[in-house]
Amino acid sequence: MQAAEAALPGLVRHHRSPYRVTAGRVAGQGQEVPAQARQVSDQVFLPVTHLSARCDDHSPTGHREARHRDESGGNVTTNPPEKPDVLSEEFAQDPHKYYKIMRDHYPVLHDEASGYYFVTRYNDVARIYKDSVAFSNENYAFQMEPVIGKTLIQMSGREHAVNRHLVTPALRGNYLQELLPQVDELAKEMIDEFRHSSQIDLIEKFTKWFPINVIVKMLDLPHDDLPKFHDWYSSLMAFLANLTNDPEVHAWGMRTQRDYPAYILPIIAERRRNPGTDLISRLTQAEIEGEQFSDEQIKALIGLLLIAGGETTDKAIASTLKYLIQHPEQLAAVRADPTLATQALVETLRYHPPVQIILRTATEDIDVSGTAIPKGSVVACVNGAANRDERRFNDPDKFDIFREDVNMNQAFVGSADHIAFALGRHFCVGSLLAKREAETAINQLLQAMPDIRFAGGKEPVDAGMFTRGPERLDVEFTPVTQ
Repeated sequence: MQAAEAALPGLVRHHRSPYRVTAGRVAGQGQEVPAQARQVSDQVFLPVTHLSARCDDHSPTGHREARHRDESGGNVTTNPPEKPDVLSEEFAQDPHKYYKIMRDHYPVLHDEASGYYFVTRYNDVARIYKDSVAFSNENYAFQMEPVIGKTLIQMSGREHAVNRHLVTPALRGNYLQELLPQVDELAKEMIDEFRHSSQIDLIEKFTKWFPINVIVKMLDLPHDDLPKFHDWYSSLMAFLANLTNDPEVHAWGMRTQRDYPAYILPIIAERRRNPGTDLISRLTQAEIEGEQFSDEQIKALIGLLLIAGGETTDKAIASTLKYLIQHPEQLAAVRADPTLATQALVETLRYHPPVQIILRTATEDIDVSGTAIPKGSVVACVNGAANRDERRFNDPDKFDIFREDVNMNQAFVGSADHIAFALGRHFCVGSLLAKREAETAINQLLQAMPDIRFAGGKEPVDAGMFTRGPERLDVEFTPVTQ
């Protein structure tokens, strides 16, 4: 986690890339691709599109103008706030401050440096996720495929349907139920290592490693290899979020491109020859309509599992605990009724989703909230902004695990009210595993630390752009023995 978070702030500090591409588009749509994109293994492709034409309700500078009447009855034009720089230090420190400005004045903000169109209103983001025809996942061809290969989240049509059906039983079926007691035991073992302490960094001691422990257990891989997996998924997360083509981040991703397949492919081949009951073995034996996963597909799927089930679950657990500590009455309610841990998690997914931004690609010229987005442009769906949209949620800047405008019964399916796992057909297939991990972690930690509080009263600081959560979670408590 620390490695990935160390990389992400660097993307902000170096927000004017030395490798800036001009007028680039996503490949595969009959459009010219710059030379930089043709050698993906040498340099990650950063698409940059021309600034779109604005509709009539925009000023020539692209700003919407607000009008009101002065005391004499005349019209007075009030200039809107300055357009946020999404790659600035100020934005990184407090994105929610700027998310509101974007929702109100720049609901589709075109960032000239990256070329991305940042979409921030709930209805617009939901529309993009649900319309997989007009907004595809082709962007993962440059975000993820260069490191781990083609994954489920960039597939469409029959290819996506077949691959999702192959993997779903392993993450949402009987195998998940078989795994849950092991998840509980892993959490207990990790907490036992520090339950007699009185002050710890909860991220370093628990949330950073717990999800990876679960994945390694699912894959039946050596526990001693945990640091390798953490490095690989951290590099993949940084590569995915590398808006500025930071050469160090790119080099890190290319090392993973070399080292990860060399490690995992021989293991996959062996499990195919001698299958067991682990997830890798199950994937080698899965079949639908006469089709099976190839070793390369399983490699890519495991890589996706690492990034989707590692850092994001880490941040979801850490952020939930952070907000519960900030709201003592709600913390007391969860401690008194452990079933409320689910509501606390869901409210965190709405209030501060671990994945703040997910990308899509416009497959045609299309209008979103009055802004023309050209075909081939990369669209950044800002989950963190959409989930605080007052057009959708009551008092959205209030953390409230008892809110009534989020349906808890559908919070972990494709029709969820919050936008944290995307929506529609590409809704996170591992959401139920993440839910169970977080419930276990929250309840066991609160049981071990009944008077948990921020160490020295100092509240943790969040970091990250694509994914966001506390950098550290220093807490103190009175040890409880069992």
